[in-house]
Amino acid sequence: MLSNPSQVLIRNSELFEHQRVLVLNYESDLLPLKLLENTTEVEALALDYHHHLTMVPHQSDRLHLHFGHSLPQSKIFDTVIVFFPKAKNLAPYLFALAASHLSESGQLLVVGENKGGIKSLAKNTHHCFSRFHKLDSARHCILFAAELVQSAPAIQLQDWSSSYQLETAAGTIEICNLVGVFSEKKIDAGTALMLENLPSLHGRTLDFGCGAGVIAAILLKQQPELEMECVDINAMALASCELTLQANDLKAKVYPSDGLKQTQGKFDAIISNPPFHDGLASTLSITTEFVAESRQRLNANGLWQIVANRHLPYSDAIAQHFDTVNCIAENNKYKIYQNRIK
Repeated sequence: MLSNPSQVLIRNSELFEHQRVLVLNYESDLLPLKLLENTTEVEALALDYHHHLTMVPHQSDRLHLHFGHSLPQSKIFDTVIVFFPKAKNLAPYLFALAASHLSESGQLLVVGENKGGIKSLAKNTHHCFSRFHKLDSARHCILFAAELVQSAPAIQLQDWSSSYQLETAAGTIEICNLVGVFSEKKIDAGTALMLENLPSLHGRTLDFGCGAGVIAAILLKQQPELEMECVDINAMALASCELTLQANDLKAKVYPSDGLKQTQGKFDAIISNPPFHDGLASTLSITTEFVAESRQRLNANGLWQIVANRHLPYSDAIAQHFDTVNCIAENNKYKIYQNRIK
């Protein structure tokens, strides 16, 4: 089943017939595979690791798949399709990436849901492209097009990164955020509350949904002996985490994971400000699965601690898999849950 934006693209397939097509930021469906019916070859870059894993079984000589913030090589395409991002400040990055891979006068197609903010594209411009014009509107989505009018250099991540300093008991750390990553200008209140109530840790520690690496950096600054692993499903978050670690001369293993599926073995601690948004829809499925998996991946006396928006009903899942629900701190917005394996 194709998403609504993907269906709008397919109904306009004459736009890219017999062309070399690059798809950026595609959704959790099989659109890149479907595009092969009308194109000569398709390359697809997923910024979401789950979306990438959905497509991997379909890779072929005509369909090349990548996960990350950029392509591994400088390849040129006739058309680049961009799925308009939920984080609007990521859009200029995707357009710049598209421009760096388009042939002269190449075509940029941008598709997205009305409720995702794509309507704003009609008022925006990008220096590498002609003005966007609307081609189609259907299924609560809009399809825009533009033409490459100016070549673009290869993406340099530092041009898309901002940073702020954070004072900790162990000293100052620098947090680096790429566009589209959560909590871009300061530490979010939920993470701050959790760190205020986090005991001393030891051994192998997992930062699940690491984002820009705030939790990992603070823990490593205070306890550099920790064996820290940082996982996230978002490519920009993982790159931000690596930049944060480099900026503070800290060491951790950073890698993508769909839930805990790509992690190995057991941990002495699992710490998280877990995501609860899947695209535009708020969902608890990510966290519910995370709770269940965590219980099986902790060593004896292992610590599990998360921060959650207080209106979200995590208690049932915690009670089911950890037997008890321990809320060790809370305020008017957040709750801190903590359990140990006995």
